[in-house]
This record gives sequence, structure tokens and C-alpha cells, in this order.
Amino acid sequence: MSDTPPDPSANTTTQVFHDHRELLFSIVYNMRGTVADTEDVLQETWLSWTTRHQAPSVERIDNPRAYLVRIAVNRALAHQATVSRRRETYVGPWLPEPLVGPLTDTPAPDDAADAAVRAESVSMALLVVLETLTPLERGVFVLHEVFGYAHTEIAEILGRSPSAIRQLAHRAREHVHARRPRYEPEPHVRQQVTERFLAAALGGDLDALLSILAPDVTLWSDGGGKARAGLRPIHGRDNVVRLIAGLVPRSGKGLDIAYRSVNGAPSALLCADGSPYAVLVLDLTPDGDQVCGIYTVANPDKLSHVN
Repeated sequence: MSDTPPDPSANTTTQVFHDHRELLFSIVYNMRGTVADTEDVLQETWLSWTTRHQAPSVERIDNPRAYLVRIAVNRALAHQATVSRRRETYVGPWLPEPLVGPLTDTPAPDDAADAAVRAESVSMALLVVLETLTPLERGVFVLHEVFGYAHTEIAEILGRSPSAIRQLAHRAREHVHARRPRYEPEPHVRQQVTERFLAAALGGDLDALLSILAPDVTLWSDGGGKARAGLRPIHGRDNVVRLIAGLVPRSGKGLDIAYRSVNGAPSALLCADGSPYAVLVLDLTPDGDQVCGIYTVANPDKLSHVN
């Protein structure tokens, strides 16, 4: 048995990373949109963090939070080429991987995905809009608009000038706000509309469904080629109702509905035979009366972490 005493710095290194893991997960997930990609980035960040601390005569890091965020953000950006290639071959619309948690204040299991739900959650609708930004614009938007980092701080993280960051932030903000008005319906309103929508859709009440949907509603369904889903977004109330009326009699039977928080918003988890079948998220008009966006994620790979 070795008489070498344990290195106390190893425990400190691990604890510091653990203390910031929830923040890192939230930032990277909002930049990437999938749990698996986020975990890969965090693993690389952890290896970089520990390798640095194992180096002899290493210079002390005065601000571990800033150091870890810088490593994680730049690792996430470095993954963009791989992510882009994967999206090019994806079957049908690509939607972010949903973060599903309890609808109430019941404590969730202590893992990174659930922690992100409790921390900085970006709605499914906003994540879809963020997909249209460049990787740098998205990174700047997430850091500044979601997590409150100053332009000077972001400049240090990305190795760019503050003026360049301000330009990126302006372009991203204008782009997002043009496609996503600054409003968020009250949680109880969203839940009520979700319940009404499912009752009408699964019950075959087309008149009720027509009254719930906005004229310019769009439906995105993500099956990834592994579950029944459309190959492109469906636009317009009549087209969406026609699709739902055709699908529900075959696919809606035997489904159990569990209301959950998805990316921080009341939504629905549909289960078949006790296993997740799809996640349904609705986006509402500013007055909260009608549905302007329907997002369904049925790709089993994106539901593998859902309980």
C-alpha cells in the first residue's frame, strides 16, 4: 500500500467544478439544444480543468467561474461543425431536446438536466428561434440576454473586442425580437390552454380545436426518422387541424397524459405503455387566448432521459 498522502487539491478541484456544473450545463444547453452535446462539452471542460490543475507549478486561477465558463463556451462553439453536419442529414424538422421536470415545486432529482430546468430555462419557442442565429450570435445572446454577462465579460470569454461583441449582441437581439415578441404567458394560462388543446385534439372536437388555434399557427413535429412525424412544418389553422384529425384516431389511442414543466413552461408528456411517447409544448399568442405554435418531440433518442 502506498504511503503517499492524498492530494487535498484533487477534492477541491472536483468540488469547484461541481459547484459550477449547473451553470455550465444551462449555458451550453442553451447554445446547443441537446443534452448529449452538452454533456460532451462538460466532459471536455472537466478534462481541461483537471489537466490544468495537475500541471506542475500551475498559476492559481483567481476566478474559477469565469475560467470554466470560458472553456465551456469555446468548446461548445468548437463543436459547431459536427453539429451542422448532423443536422444536414436529420430527417424532418429538428427541435431542441426537451428538459422535462416536475410541474410543481416538488424537488427534482439532482442531476444536471433537472438542475437546468430549475435554473435558467429558455422556452422551446425561443430555442427554435435561436437555431436561426449564427453560433457566435447565439453564444453572445445566451450569455448577455439570458445570463446577464456584460459585453466586456463576453469579449474576454470569446477573445474578441467589446465593440465586436456589442455588434453581435445587437444583431442577435434584433433578429430574435423580430421573430419572438417579448412576452411570456402566465403559467396557469399556458396549462389551461394545453389541457383544452389536448381535450379537443384527442377527443376529436374539431370545432373546439379551430377556436383554440390561431389562423397562422405552425406545427413542428420532430421524429428524427424514428417516430411518426411530419417531414416539414405545417402552417395554417386548417392544415394543422386536418393533420391532427387524420393522425389522432390512429396514434392517439392508449396515450396517457402527464402534465410537466418543459424548459420551464407547463406542457404535456404523452406516454404509451408507461414509456414516453412524445412531449408537447404550445406557444401562445400575446393575449394568451390562442395557440400560435405547436412543438412535438417524438424522437425516442430525445426522450431517453425523460422519466
